[in-house]
Amino acid sequence: MASTLKQFKTRALSRPEVRKAYQALDDEFAFLDEVLKARAASGLTQAEVAERVGTTQSAVARLESGTKRHSPSLATLQRYARALGYRLELRLVKSRGRRVRSRRSADKAGRR
Repeated sequence: MASTLKQFKTRALSRPEVRKAYQALDDEFAFLDEVLKARAASGLTQAEVAERVGTTQSAVARLESGTKRHSPSLATLQRYARALGYRLELRLVKSRGRRVRSRRSADKAGRR
């Protein structure tokens, strides 16, 4: 079955529109992977995390699922991290190949 899944993924990713959509979710998947690894390393169940956070198991499941309908606040993510014995670290990382001009720079360039 694993090889069938690999074949499906290879076939799907050979389509440019699928590959582009898949890559667009890369950061989100990486974050969710970190979340799940942290909970596994803590040895806690979703119910145990929920108790520590002060919420329900289903709320923790939604947070870990990464569904578009659920966008947790930074405060919620911080409580989740603390419940696992972690701290949340948020960073802005410059994208490769993207140069963003400020509005002020664009205005100056237009006046030249």
